[in-house]
Order: sequence, then structure tokens, then C-alpha cells
Amino acid sequence: MLNVITLVGRLTREPELRRTNSGVGVGAFTIACDDGRKGPNGEKQTLFMDCTIFGAQSDTLMKFFHKGNLIGVYGRLTSRKYVNSQGVNVTAYSINCDRIEFVEPAAKSGANATVPGVEEAGFQPQANPVSEKQNTESFDINDDDYPW
Repeated sequence: MLNVITLVGRLTREPELRRTNSGVGVGAFTIACDDGRKGPNGEKQTLFMDCTIFGAQSDTLMKFFHKGNLIGVYGRLTSRKYVNSQGVNVTAYSINCDRIEFVEPAAKSGANATVPGVEEAGFQPQANPVSEKQNTESFDINDDDYPW
């Protein structure tokens, strides 16, 4: 079986960093991802996913990512069940991240810090593959349009 998830979204708040008793960093953040479909009233649907990342990447998260930044996360979906204060059974889903990535250049995200070592490693930002002249707006698809 396979449990792999890849998401791109914007940070909804500043990331939080905690440390385990052994000193390992644990970063917690939430990203907002567009669903790509519209709701029954035509409104855009947004998913809010809680994410956690461990180790050295949690330090990177804290240094270079801020509220509103576009971030790519790779990891696995986890769930936990509990009973809330009203006695209702609740299932909460979150992402345990294996890796995070910058999705937009620092100049676009408003970040004023540069990532040390990026220039020395020969990193060259790639041009946006979608031309500004192309129409990239989403469109509605009926359930009847799917082949399955």
C-alpha cells in the first residue's frame, strides 16, 4: 500500500517550532490549498491542512518561511481519533512532511532574506512555465464528464 501526499499551498500563520527532550526540532504549520472545484453556490473551495516536519528541515522552515508564503510539502497523510469536549467522536487529518520546498522566488513572496549557500550550489531559478498570456483560470466539470 502507498501513502504519499504532495500539496502546494500558502502558509496560513507563522510556523511554530518546538523541541523534543532530545533536542530534535518539530515544526508545525497550516497550509491553505485550493480544491480546484467550486462549491454548490459557485464559491471556491479551500482545504486547510495541518502539517508537521521534524529535524533540520524544521529549522529551515522557521528561518525562511512566513505567513502567506507558497510552500510545497511532500509526506504522508495521518489521522487521529478522539472525543471532543461535547462527547462527539472526531477524526483529525494531518500531513507528516518528509520534505518542504520553496515554490515561489523570495522576491515574489516578500521575503527579504536569502538562503545561504544557494548561489554557491549553482541554483538558478527557473522561469514560470505558464505564460502570462495563457488563460489558467479553473473551469467547471460535471460529474457526467468523468469516464469512471
